[in-house]
Amino acid sequence: MSGAGDAILYLCAGDVRAALADVDAVAAVESALVAHATGLTDLPPEAALRWTAPGGGAARSLALPGAVLDGAARYGIKVINASVGNPARGLPRASGLTMLFDAETARVVAVLAADRISALRTAAVTLLAVRAFGAAHAREMAVVGAGELARAHLLLFAERLPRVERFHVFDLVRARAEALAGEFGDADVRVCDSAEQAVRAADVVVPVTTTTTGYIPYGWLRPGCVVVNVSLDDVLPDVVRRADRIVVDDWGLVAADGVRLLGRLARRGELVGPADGPPAAHQRRVDAELGAVLAGRAPGRRRPDEVVLVNPFGLGIEDVAVADAVFRAAVRRGLGRWLPR
Repeated sequence: MSGAGDAILYLCAGDVRAALADVDAVAAVESALVAHATGLTDLPPEAALRWTAPGGGAARSLALPGAVLDGAARYGIKVINASVGNPARGLPRASGLTMLFDAETARVVAVLAADRISALRTAAVTLLAVRAFGAAHAREMAVVGAGELARAHLLLFAERLPRVERFHVFDLVRARAEALAGEFGDADVRVCDSAEQAVRAADVVVPVTTTTTGYIPYGWLRPGCVVVNVSLDDVLPDVVRRADRIVVDDWGLVAADGVRLLGRLARRGELVGPADGPPAAHQRRVDAELGAVLAGRAPGRRRPDEVVLVNPFGLGIEDVAVADAVFRAAVRRGLGRWLPR
């Protein structure tokens, strides 16, 4: 990595947004997932610190390290924090920093505001999943939740997947959904009265909420629907059991997690991984990892009416890949501040 002597480049949120104009984040995320499928990454387990804030709400800090080793090695870590009470304070629910490391010296060479990169790489994974499993027939998309992740998804899909003609948005606070819909004057964004109304109308369903309690049953899903379960706990267990295809981004991380739905099912012996032996009668197999599908090592959709559940845990390698591209674009454009160590 190039730098300014022995300094660290700091990129604030505005610098990151400016540099992203020169970055194809979808391509960066796809290359990281394909590298992961071909053994060219290092992805340690994430670390999680959770607590109850003094006001009673849930708070947490996640640390996601990762390295992408296809060509020039890229190393780094994202620390992303969140408190569910922040929106009521006029603050984003989540914020954090991504650090990039020099491959030779292991020193920190850049610190970037993580929020925009994190939201964009999440939306990029959803877009890649829809391209792999549903782009040919997807016309209507449901987004449950109206925060920054919802905004990132609507922006990316409106730009990259013009076949999606209509967006259905639901949020428990209707004013949030209406405000989000109002940002997209040129698109057909409809505010729904319930999650059920939004989900039933859609070919692509993207929950981006803070819930830890499932509410989406299999019966709400259209034939051929692709559910990208971004917030991980929104679908009910019958969706896992009855979906025609289940795809994760990294089975090891999903299975090791005892908090989210698929990890809980794995710990109870009800869900097994793509490389495990034949499942027992009471078990459901995860069909593939997304990177393997993108790399052509696992099949995508087999029938138009298949219901596909994609469970993206969120990988540090995705943040590192996008952050590295942002860092290089920022250096070329002279963005950011070089800070002494």
